[in-house]
Amino acid sequence: MASNPAIHGYCHPQFSAVRRLFMENFIHSGEVGASVSLCMHGEPVVNLWGGHTSWTRFQRWKEDTLVNIFSGTKGVTAICALILVDRGLLDLEAPVAQYWPAFAQKGKEHIPVKWVLNHKAAVTGVRRRLLGRSLYNWKTMSNALAAQQPWWEPGSRHGYHALSYGWIMGEIIKNITGKTVGQFVADEIAQPLGIDLYIGMDKKEHSRVAPIILPVGIPEAADTWRLIGACLTNPLGVSSSAMLNPTTIATGVNSKQWRSGELPAANAHCALALAKLYGALTFRGELQGSPLVSADTLKYATEESSSGHDYVLKMDTRFSMGFMLNQKAEAGRFGPGKRSFGHNGAGGSFAFADPDVGLSYGYVMNRMGSYLLMDPRSQRLIDAAYRCL
Repeated sequence: MASNPAIHGYCHPQFSAVRRLFMENFIHSGEVGASVSLCMHGEPVVNLWGGHTSWTRFQRWKEDTLVNIFSGTKGVTAICALILVDRGLLDLEAPVAQYWPAFAQKGKEHIPVKWVLNHKAAVTGVRRRLLGRSLYNWKTMSNALAAQQPWWEPGSRHGYHALSYGWIMGEIIKNITGKTVGQFVADEIAQPLGIDLYIGMDKKEHSRVAPIILPVGIPEAADTWRLIGACLTNPLGVSSSAMLNPTTIATGVNSKQWRSGELPAANAHCALALAKLYGALTFRGELQGSPLVSADTLKYATEESSSGHDYVLKMDTRFSMGFMLNQKAEAGRFGPGKRSFGHNGAGGSFAFADPDVGLSYGYVMNRMGSYLLMDPRSQRLIDAAYRCL
């Protein structure tokens, strides 16, 4: 059992239970370094951080410590897409090929943009094995996906586009705006909202990044075991292709290439930014006078468009346009909100918004857990937040 850690930051007295459980995560659950933030109607009520940036406990976690949020990046990229929808520049019903002509190969010419966002496009990965360094070569990955035949009949089922989501949406966004997703995030989201959020970092920011501590030991969740089994028993199958081609672990999630490259499905880095970002979507689409999307466009984030057995993850999942919804399994639920939407990241990071109560939430950490959906560390904080309302 660890001694009581020093917890820093602000917590409104109404949410003191969140602070207490945040501390208990360090004492009882092996937390190393983490941040948690909450906004109500766009106004910060919790901004807490504590712990250290590594196992050595040499450097303390700070307010501006950055950390990778893995698939939480998909939520950020989805917000970019909704901004373009709101501006009339992107039609989710239109074919991907309208914005990225090279995609119209191998029967993919009619796949609409919405099927990429809700994981029905059936372009979950590349069948031929790719070198690890391909992960950081945008042209190699986009060309490979453009030439890839769908894994199943597009639109007939859904399967998690773990990495391909980022390159496909990235090509769409780049061809509409002339900007990469990372540039669009910097110009249209991070700078206007005043938040520390990056997809592709300048090297000068690397010193602020807390290295990811990879999970060790036997995974605790049955869902994780099922996915591992699917990848191991069929290394050329759809799950392995989606999750591990090119492999991310072998090429280094703590490397300079990972931090500086742009993977719009997997390598966003942030500090205390996620609650503020999602808060910009909950309170009538505004945060301190900076509108992101209209209420009509926000419906794409809150309404279910995929549900049932996930062909890649081998479990039931629910998605809206680019976001995870409350899952049917208890381990994948994040509060009672019927219109809540957000996205988790491998190992535990999580962010979501509940438009009905005006709550937005963000949690990031450096010690990865082994749960596929909701990590218990984050679940306790979310449950406490709702009890405080």
